[in-house]
Amino acid sequence: MLTRKQHELLMFIHERIKESGVSPSFDEMKEALDLASKSGIHRLITALEERGFLRRLPHRARALEVVKLPQQATTSSPPKGRAPFKPQLVEAGAAQPAMNAANDTREISILGKIAAGTPIEAIQQERDRMHVPESMLGAGEHFALEVQGDSMINAGILDGDYVVIRKTDTATSGEIVVALVMGEEATLKRLRKKGASIALEAANPAYETRIFGPDQVQVQGRLVGLIRKYH
Repeated sequence: MLTRKQHELLMFIHERIKESGVSPSFDEMKEALDLASKSGIHRLITALEERGFLRRLPHRARALEVVKLPQQATTSSPPKGRAPFKPQLVEAGAAQPAMNAANDTREISILGKIAAGTPIEAIQQERDRMHVPESMLGAGEHFALEVQGDSMINAGILDGDYVVIRKTDTATSGEIVVALVMGEEATLKRLRKKGASIALEAANPAYETRIFGPDQVQVQGRLVGLIRKYH
C-alpha cells in the first residue's frame, strides 16, 4: 500500500512520461507535490523503487521508468487534515415519503446529466426537481445532476446516481467537483492541484488522469451528497 505522497508522485511521473516521453525533473516533482526540498522527492523515489513501482535507468539523466501502477487510484492515507470522501447516501424510493416532510427536506433543481467518464456537453437548464434532506445540504445554493458513466465507482458513485452539488467556484485539492473544461464539457472528477496545473482524477483505474492549465478548468460546484434510486 502506498502513502498518499508516494501515490501522487508515481502518478505524476507516469502522466509526464506518457505525455512527453521523458520523466520530470526533481524540481518539477518538488513543485507538483508542494514539497520544500528535493530530499523529500529522493526519499519517495527510493520508497517506490523498493516497492517495485519505479526503476532508475542507469547512465541516463532524469531516467525513471514506471514498472507498475496501483490497482486502484486510492492511497493509504487521506490528505493531511482531510478525511476521504464518503458519499452521504439517501436511497430514494423507500425513503421518499419520509423525505417529503417540509421541515426536513429542501427542493433543489436537477440540471441534467454529468459525465463520470468521457466528458459530455456543459450542464443544461433545469429539467426536474427533487427533495433532498436538509442534513445533507447546509448553507449555500445546491443543485443535483444525474451521473452518467463509471469513472468514479471507487469513490462510491455509480452510473445513474444523483449527485448533490454545492455551488461554488473554488475547491481544495482532493475534493470531488463538477468541472467545466475549456468552457464546453462538464465532468465529475477529483480535483488535484499540481503546481501551476490542475489534474482531474478519476476513481477508476480504467480512466486516465487529465491535466490542464489553470485557465482551462472552471469549478462549478463541490460534491456534498449522493442519492441512489432503486427500481
